[in-house]
Order: sequence, then structure tokens, then C-alpha cells
Amino acid sequence: MGTLRKFIFPSLLIHLLLCTIESLEYVCSREDEDCFDRQMHPDLVRQGEELERSINPLEYTNNYWLNLSREFIKQQMNRQPNTSKAKNIIFFLGDGMGLTTVAAARNLLGGTEQKLAFEEFPYSGLSKTYSVDRIVSDSACTATAYLCGVKAIKGTIGVNGQVNMGDCAAGIDRNNFVESIAKWAMDAGKSAGVVTTTRVTHASPAGVYANIADRDWENDSKVKEACGTKSAKIEDIAYQLMHGEVGRKLSFIMGGGKQNFIDSSLYGNGKRSDGLDLIEYFQQEHPDNVYVETRNELMQVNLSEANRVLGLYQDSHMLCHLETDENTNQPTLEEMTIKAIEHLQHNENGYFVFIEGGLIDWLHHFNKPRLALDETIEFSKAIQAARQITSEEDTLIVVTADHSHAFSYGGYPQRKSDVFAPAPVSGKDGKPYMPLNYANGPSFSKFFDTESGQRVDPSLNIVGNTDDEFPSTWPMQWETHGGDDVPVYASGPWSHLFTGVYEQNALPHFMAYAACLGNGLTMCKT
Repeated sequence: MGTLRKFIFPSLLIHLLLCTIESLEYVCSREDEDCFDRQMHPDLVRQGEELERSINPLEYTNNYWLNLSREFIKQQMNRQPNTSKAKNIIFFLGDGMGLTTVAAARNLLGGTEQKLAFEEFPYSGLSKTYSVDRIVSDSACTATAYLCGVKAIKGTIGVNGQVNMGDCAAGIDRNNFVESIAKWAMDAGKSAGVVTTTRVTHASPAGVYANIADRDWENDSKVKEACGTKSAKIEDIAYQLMHGEVGRKLSFIMGGGKQNFIDSSLYGNGKRSDGLDLIEYFQQEHPDNVYVETRNELMQVNLSEANRVLGLYQDSHMLCHLETDENTNQPTLEEMTIKAIEHLQHNENGYFVFIEGGLIDWLHHFNKPRLALDETIEFSKAIQAARQITSEEDTLIVVTADHSHAFSYGGYPQRKSDVFAPAPVSGKDGKPYMPLNYANGPSFSKFFDTESGQRVDPSLNIVGNTDDEFPSTWPMQWETHGGDDVPVYASGPWSHLFTGVYEQNALPHFMAYAACLGNGLTMCKT
């Protein structure tokens, strides 16, 4: 058998494996494949260290796992598809929340066996996130896909593939515009809203209401800078939120981004240059419109009497959860979610609301997994709250991500170990390595000494601070997105449609089918 294996194993691979392990105390011979296997899958326990004893003792028995499997089979067999018409749709978007992020975040709940709120949903699938022009997409074109049902060009929002990013002329051609499911919902008499932890004019939330050739055109100054004399006919994203066909009808808007709504001459941190104060416009539009800037103000709002609600809590993105304290007067995503549902449910025809945990993505870009994974937990809390105050009978809840990240989770850490601590053994260079790493990003220089050509001991830079940066393999100003499929979780009417592997742009069509929205195929028409 050993002779047979010798011929099956390509000699080139043998050479590569030998090179990989040449610095170990013992170098495997070409014929000893058992040795190779031991070194590729080592028993990584530090000398003198006992195995983790906080693991459920029953896990060491056959019956525990057999019973777990039996119960799951029973659960699946008893599951009956809900084919009622969906009155309400809550669409949760974890920006940048790929499968690696989901798996790593479970450790913050107490271990890998734990589940985030949306992992309890009865149905799940995978969505393919590529865009018309890119294998790895961004939050703008993906928003166009999962909200408008059409894939587009990277960097564009609410327009089809005929519009390139930054195309000032094609971007105002209404023939290239696509409508979002929020408009389909409002056309059917429902209310609609947007909640995010980023700027409300950022790429993901803008997909609800904007049609624009460049995600960066959040205010008029950006448009003028890019398009010059052609900018006169282009409505920036903030302007579209206040005056656009969809934006001006949204009942509930909440997040950050105050800077994009006010002229710099009227507000010190304002970014506009057209003399407008769009927040003042919102307040004057209707006597019962409510504008808030703090958590305290939000909690005091009488939502039953409010016409529309606008909350802007920061000039740019909201602070992430671990950056806040008892003196930070900013609501959590969970609190904003509850208030959104409380307000929108006053419409007897139902509602559509887009709710984004947007800072997961932002913090991965900085190579800061402690903060990114904590934002994932906050996102899960918001979903749990939404599920508790709505009925699965008439409310379809969909949870997904727009794209993944170049974020890896490996190194054979022990169960119940600190996922942010070094892996059990050192690398070939004798220095510790981390289970959580990035393929690229701004942290590269902290973890690799280019002069010596050697890694820096990561424990010198990862010291337990919430904003610790983790290692990246090659330098970039910002860590990049990933091109892998992202998970989709669903509960409520027609949630069984969300199983399988499908194009990302199928998502709004699934939701529209369940709630009889738009002009496409729906349960009402069939």
C-alpha cells in the first residue's frame, strides 16, 4: 500500500511539502505519508496544557451527537412551508458579514456551538455576489442587486449595467434607472423605512431610494467636483433622500451622516455647497415630521403621532458599539430597529424596512476583528428583537450580507479558547500566529519587518485593546472585500424560497413574490 501511495502522490507536491516543513525538528521521508499527515494536522496542545474542560461532558459520548441529529431530523420533518401572503418585510443586511465572520462571531456568544439569532431561522441559502463587471463587488452594486433585482456596475446605485461608475451623462438617463423593492412596497400602499449604523446616504441604504452613477456623490459638492458643469442636472444622494420619488415618501430614516444634509456656511461640519439645509426642509415639510439627534430624543418620541421620523446621530458613520459608553447619547441598532417597527406597523397595509449593520464591513476594512465581530453580535440582537415583536405568520424576515471580506479563521485553536489569542503553537519562524487574519490591509507594516524580511511577533501589537489590528498578508490602504458567496437566512411567509444557491439579484424578487409587490411573478398572480 505504501508503494502504491508513493506513485499516487505527485513528486512536485512532495517537494513543496518538504520545503514547507524543512525547519521542523523532524523532516518526513518521501515514503512516510503518515508523518506528513501528522504535521499537516497536528495535535496543537501546548506542553503542560490540559484540554479545555468547560466543554459539555456529554459531547464526549456517542449519544449526545446521535440525539442531536435525531432532534434536527424531527425538526426538519415537522417544518411546514408558510404560504400565506406576507404583510410585512424586514430586510436585514450585515454589510461584509461573510460566513467566516458569522463563524468567528459565535465565539463571542460562548463558543462555536452557539448560534446567532438568524441561525435559528428555518431556511437558509447562499447568494452569489459578483457584479456585471467584477468578481469581487462593492456595497453599491450589490445594493442594486438585492434591493432592485438587477445586477450592475461596481460603484453605481439604482442604475443598470449601461451606467459606468462616474458617468455623469448616462447616470441621469431615466431609461437606465431601476426601482427598489421599497418603491414596490409603497406603490402597494405599504410604509417603508431605512435604518443603518452608517451614514444614511452610504452605499447600502442608498440602494433603497437613490439612482446615481457614483456611490461617493453623497452631497452636491462631490457631484460638482466630479462632473463640473454637467452637475446641474444630477441630484446627489442626500438630496434624493429628501426630494426623490422614493426618498421623500420614506416614513422612517435613521443612522448617521448629518454632514451631507447641510451647507458648510450653515453648519461647521456641513459638506454641502448649495446653500441648502435639507434637515430644516424635512422639519418644515409637515408639522408632524420628527427629527432627532440623540438617543434620549428618540426614546421620547410619540411614534403614534409622528408623520415621518428622521434621526441623524453623527456627522458621518455612527460610533460602533464598543466605542460607546454610558455618556454616549446614541441609540443601538436594536433600539432603532424596535422604534422603526413600532412606527411602521401603524400602517394597516403593512411595511417594508431595510435595516443594516453597516459597521461590520467598515471595521474589517481596518483589520479590526474585535470590533467587527462585536458589531455582528449587535446585528444579531437587532434581529432577535425584531423577531420577538413581530409574527412569523405575516412577517417575512430576510437576513443576508452584501459581500464577504478577505478574512480568515484557522490555525487549529482549541474549543472554548479565546479566538483573539495566538494559536496553540508557533509558526516556522518560532513566533506565534493568530487564528484570525486578513489577506490584505493596513496592518501589514505592524506585523512584517520589510527590512529584515521577518514577521513581527503579533503578540507585541495585539494586546487586548478593542481596536487591536490583526495581521494582514500584504499591504493595502484598506482591506478588501471577498468574492465568496454569502449566507441568506429567512423566516416567515414563503421563506422556503430562499433555499439553494442563487444570484444575489433574486432576493427582492423572492420578497416581492411573498408580499405580492411589483409587476413580476407573485403568489397573487399565480
